[in-house]
Amino acid sequence: MNSILEYFTDLFKGISSLWAGMRITGKYFFSPGEIVTQQYPENRATLKMEDRFKGEVIMPHDENNQHACTGCGICEMNCPNGSIEIITDRVANAEGKMERVIDKHIYHLSMCTFCELCIKTCPSNALAWGQKFEHAVFDRSKLTKVLNQPGSKLRKEAK
Repeated sequence: MNSILEYFTDLFKGISSLWAGMRITGKYFFSPGEIVTQQYPENRATLKMEDRFKGEVIMPHDENNQHACTGCGICEMNCPNGSIEIITDRVANAEGKMERVIDKHIYHLSMCTFCELCIKTCPSNALAWGQKFEHAVFDRSKLTKVLNQPGSKLRKEAK
């Protein structure tokens, strides 16, 4: 008797769960409202990714080719699988003091798990998520990117 009652209880739960899913599907079928499905690649020219999209890690530069990365290495230390590599150099500034300057900020996209630890832990907010998502290549070495642009300098207020 107990197994029959359990059977019908499970059957009722399954039907009610199915009905809840069908109600949601029916709501979007008959009154679509905001459509989130993109017709890619037909709309490649007008494609707009959401702000929360994680495409790749980038280092934003301003119009003067300046960035906020001080080369502290916190993003490199917090990356769980070593997809960030910072190569720095020490140069003398105008006062004669030695200061750290970024030579290369290397990002290995093929190793990245998109965990966002590098972006969250950066004290100078020098890293962000980019919107680019087309990364299909035949040569994996093309997925290794240098984030700082050639000739870029540290912003004065970032020091």
